[in-house]
Amino acid sequence: MTSKKPEDASPSDNETENNQPTDDQSPEAIAAAAIDAAKAKAKGSDAEALNSSETQIPTEEDANPKAAADTAPETDGSGADGNDSDASQGSEESVSNAADDPLGFDDARMPDSDDKVVDFSAEAGNETDGVEVQLAAANAKVDEHWNRILRMQADLENERKRAQKQVANAHKFAIEGFVNELLPIKDSLEMGLVAARADDADLTKIVEGSELTLKLLVQAFEKNQISEVDPMDQKFDPNVHQAMSMQEAEGKEPNTVIGVMQKGYTLNDRLIRPALVTVSK
Repeated sequence: MTSKKPEDASPSDNETENNQPTDDQSPEAIAAAAIDAAKAKAKGSDAEALNSSETQIPTEEDANPKAAADTAPETDGSGADGNDSDASQGSEESVSNAADDPLGFDDARMPDSDDKVVDFSAEAGNETDGVEVQLAAANAKVDEHWNRILRMQADLENERKRAQKQVANAHKFAIEGFVNELLPIKDSLEMGLVAARADDADLTKIVEGSELTLKLLVQAFEKNQISEVDPMDQKFDPNVHQAMSMQEAEGKEPNTVIGVMQKGYTLNDRLIRPALVTVSK
């Protein structure tokens, strides 16, 4: 093992060798020597660090930074300056976007005046044409329904007038059939009067003519549902009889019709005229 030369040994090493404890030293001396060795070692470390650091010598560029900036080559943005410029530009764009879009709609915003605006006029025109076609069809249906309603109203009005006319005609000509039945009777009566006024009038023929005329009248009554009410020898009925007097009658029960002064008549079982009668006591 080679020993260090005197010129190569550092002061810290010498101090360390000098501070090594010996067998004949006391414990207090040994502790003081250890403290001195630690201090010497710390000083040696600081000296080595100072020697290892390089001393920066100012250059011409440091003396004239403006000229260095003018003569410096342009960088592609990959260096620190490019990164700082990109970061600054990105922050400016972020501030600009935040000012333009305070609500945060981003891509959903309306396009700027310089952006391309989509022309919706063609689509709007097609929608308008479709709406106009639907409107025309709806108007045609409305007109059709309106005309139909007008025709229905006209038909109803005509039917109402026709019904009123028929009712009025029924009221006016309800007895037309009965009149046709009475006309022959009138003709027969006129012929009987002519025969009775003749100078050579035959009473038998006049009676036969009168009986024939009465028969025609009875037939006319029957055709028109006119019935005769002759209550002779029947029980008195105040619904169809009208008592004119009361008399004693032998062999007759009380309230028995013993005389008919005027016959009564009914039309379709409805009393038209009550019979005037005499009733027994």
